[in-house]
Amino acid sequence: MQDEQLLRYSRHILLPGLDVDGQERLLAASVLIVGLGGLGSPVALYLAAAGVGRLTLADDDMVELSNLQRQIAHRSEDIGSSKVASARDACLALNPDTVITTIDQRLEGAALASVVAAVDLVVDCSDNFATRFALNAACVEAAKPLVSGAAIRSEGQLSVFDSRQDDSPCYRCLYSPDDDGQQLNCSEAGVLAPVVGVIGSMQALETVKLLSGFGEPLTGRLLLLDGATMDIRTLKLAKDPACPVCGGQEKTPCR
Repeated sequence: MQDEQLLRYSRHILLPGLDVDGQERLLAASVLIVGLGGLGSPVALYLAAAGVGRLTLADDDMVELSNLQRQIAHRSEDIGSSKVASARDACLALNPDTVITTIDQRLEGAALASVVAAVDLVVDCSDNFATRFALNAACVEAAKPLVSGAAIRSEGQLSVFDSRQDDSPCYRCLYSPDDDGQQLNCSEAGVLAPVVGVIGSMQALETVKLLSGFGEPLTGRLLLLDGATMDIRTLKLAKDPACPVCGGQEKTPCR
């Protein structure tokens, strides 16, 4: 590490469970962030600031006025620009040493599998279940850890699915495409702005922990936050032996 990096990351290096070795692991790591909205904004900013070496930002949306209530990587002057370009500029303003690749289209099929296979970890900040299921399948297939977050109204949730561990459930163990009411989104139900910031920051925290070896990740647990009451619960998750993605049955290819 160079002298400037030692100074920039000095507060990390002071932590006994992280120190120089953990910071060097962050600097060498690569992360895919899918979705640069309310969740993806704090994820991208914190990972860039924390020194994650390479970030791949994927989102096919443009910045709109209604985004600015909660999507803190974007500014008023970014309206009409692609979210990945706006987020890239915000990250580089924080840390110009971060290597950033942008993908301004929806990742699907072989393209999704290729990008997932090329990184160390995936952060799911998407806002639809089709993308979440596809990301999960790709991460299971490539044995990549997946940090998953979601928020609606004043509620949020967070979990880590790590298929490198035999006993770790995957996202499909928890949710089924047939579940009722799963298509509700912020544009229909609303969302309290800081809630996405809290969940996104927690996603960044779990990512830093997984990459650096610091602390104990949330693998196999689901954190539930009610921002209206500040009630926080953590539930244990079990792997579903009948899961069509990670269980004993034939795996479902990612679409």
